[in-house]
Amino acid sequence: MRSPFRSLRRHPLTYLTLTAVAFFSAFPIYWSVIVASHDNAALAEVPPPLLPGGNFFANVGRVFDTAPFALALLNSVIVAGAITLSVMLFSTLAGFAFAKLRFRGRNALLLLTVVTMMVPTQLGIIPLYMLMIKLEWTGTMYAVIVPALVSAFGVFFMTQYLSRALPTELLEAGRMDGCGTWRLFWHIVIPAARPAAAVLGMLTFMTAWNDYFWPLVVLTPDNPTVQVALSQLASGYVRDFTLGLTGTAVATLPLVLIFVMLGKQIIGGIMQGAVKG
Repeated sequence: MRSPFRSLRRHPLTYLTLTAVAFFSAFPIYWSVIVASHDNAALAEVPPPLLPGGNFFANVGRVFDTAPFALALLNSVIVAGAITLSVMLFSTLAGFAFAKLRFRGRNALLLLTVVTMMVPTQLGIIPLYMLMIKLEWTGTMYAVIVPALVSAFGVFFMTQYLSRALPTELLEAGRMDGCGTWRLFWHIVIPAARPAAAVLGMLTFMTAWNDYFWPLVVLTPDNPTVQVALSQLASGYVRDFTLGLTGTAVATLPLVLIFVMLGKQIIGGIMQGAVKG
């Protein structure tokens, strides 16, 4: 039987809509690169420049001279990488336990985990900062990494995914072959969870990379993350837009690389779910 949505998917209006969405999504990044390749005076021209200029690398040099941007990039890579790996591992572990293991208090613990997602982050800033002072972690990467090692959203996300994508019969077959819980996790659960873990990893890396408020509170200006360093670029008396957007373009590059690395897994997971649906 022919699907009634097949002709709709091939309608020219569909391609026009997708083209418009792609254009308006990519234009801010393109405009940032354009501004970063000109000087500040070029932005006052009418019409504004729409083609790249020749000042991009000079502006990149000014970015690294104005703020400790190299250190900020390194700090953000360490912070976002550590948080992403930890969240992917612990969320998959917890998701497997909540989805497929039977133990007392499972539903109550999962409900408690979901409830913590409803608490605004700002409510925990003061007690968390007091704890960092007590641990003498202020000004260090530990203060940014450790509080984010586990994500309630990640646990809920992986629980929902594994409850549908991981057949119970497959686990029972593994147990009949002599696999313990840890062997089941490493050899069956992780391969099944790879598409969802890739999506969760990308979202977690973006969240950690773009986090501004907590690093601003707990870190010092001479040991910042990339978002704090970007705020230093925009803190002058006269706003230098080329400097700020050059730093933004440089800071966006790792996110693009992460998407390129995980894009195949993400698209594969989406298509796998579409076929199964």
